[in-house]
Amino acid sequence: MARILLVEDEDALRRVMLQLLVMEHHEVTTAADGKAAVRLAEANPFDLVITDLIMPEQEGIETIRELKRKAPEIKIIAMSGGGEGEARDYLTMALMLGASRTLAKPFNRQQLVEAVNSVLNQ
Repeated sequence: MARILLVEDEDALRRVMLQLLVMEHHEVTTAADGKAAVRLAEANPFDLVITDLIMPEQEGIETIRELKRKAPEIKIIAMSGGGEGEARDYLTMALMLGASRTLAKPFNRQQLVEAVNSVLNQ
């Protein structure tokens, strides 16, 4: 079981991902934007952060930058569903900033579970 911080501004997707991660026996805390995620990460240790990249308030690239500055060892999965080329650009940037793995939306349950297990076992 891992402590996971899930950062997703889209309510429906956040709820589905929460259910999937809980079914995999993880303890999950959620945030709807990057500012809330950084506050939660400062107050609580997490084994993994899964963050969307395109969000209001504070987007995921800045969130990754802040999280890595405060806790360089933190493991992060970045996800994006922006336009075809746009999503790839954001995901590539996330890897350059220290994300351990990326997921392009839409993804299925198996892809999410595999990504989470892979990063947690690094």
